[in-house]
Amino acid sequence: MWNTFLNCFAFEPRRRRFLAITVVLALGVSATLMTLALQDTGRPPRVDLERQVSAYVADFSRNGPYRPPGAAERAGMSEGITRLLDGRTDAARGPLSRAGYRVRTVRLAGSGRWVAQVTEAGGRTARRHGWGEVYIDLSSRVRWSAQVPHPVSDQHTELMGAELFSRAPGGVLVLAGANRHVGRGNTADVAHREDSLFDAVCGALTARRIPGIQIHGFADDSSPGNDVVASPGPGRPGALVRLAARLLSAGGFEVCRAWRRDCGELEGTTNVQARRAAARGVPFLHIENSRSVRDSPRARSRVVGALVRVATRLGR
Repeated sequence: MWNTFLNCFAFEPRRRRFLAITVVLALGVSATLMTLALQDTGRPPRVDLERQVSAYVADFSRNGPYRPPGAAERAGMSEGITRLLDGRTDAARGPLSRAGYRVRTVRLAGSGRWVAQVTEAGGRTARRHGWGEVYIDLSSRVRWSAQVPHPVSDQHTELMGAELFSRAPGGVLVLAGANRHVGRGNTADVAHREDSLFDAVCGALTARRIPGIQIHGFADDSSPGNDVVASPGPGRPGALVRLAARLLSAGGFEVCRAWRRDCGELEGTTNVQARRAAARGVPFLHIENSRSVRDSPRARSRVVGALVRVATRLGR
């Protein structure tokens, strides 16, 4: 058989040219098919964000990893996020890598919106620092942010943040990466620390005057009779907070308005992101949800529905 193959090349020049052209064409078709296959597998994956976030926080525990990031890491994250907000994805990779992060593009299941996911460079299988993740909508101009500083410890707030981001375009989802009780002291309580990547991201958003909706949870007996506590933190109650309270009340929730009466220790006045927003005059909603609300998928979705209406009106 081998000799027969070699004898093919012993034919006259015309036959050899025909064979050579046939081989070249066959190789070209193969290369084209390989290229198409690579292009197909290189498409951004579609993700169900609520499911993905659930998987991300599944191993958060009081014994999980956390260390406060250094100043250079916080600066790298802030610069990288700022460049992503400008639409400069390639330029963002360098600063993000200095913070130990990478950026990849995904598409949201359902809407098909393109989203930049900022995640630790080691991937989900590597030992995390506990610094969290960021999702930025690439389909439209960023106009608002959802901030989840206490995933798991404020149970299901991570799902509320993911649903809000998925349903309202033009947003950023900032998700803390550890249970607030890990680490020494309150080092992982990112709502009350300025030395976290969570705060670095929120600081970059505030510098761009992007309003924030920060989602928290409380035990039912911490504010008896209330489903939701709405507050601007230490700032004055602007249109964002008042609209949210009205929509939630209209949706059948008992809402404690912190600017009207005492809502207990749930008003976010010591929240560092709220304080920065108030100092710069950037709209900020600190929203606390009872355990009963958070334990009910239907109630959670109703709260999120009201927040979606708020988010879609921002930046118009």
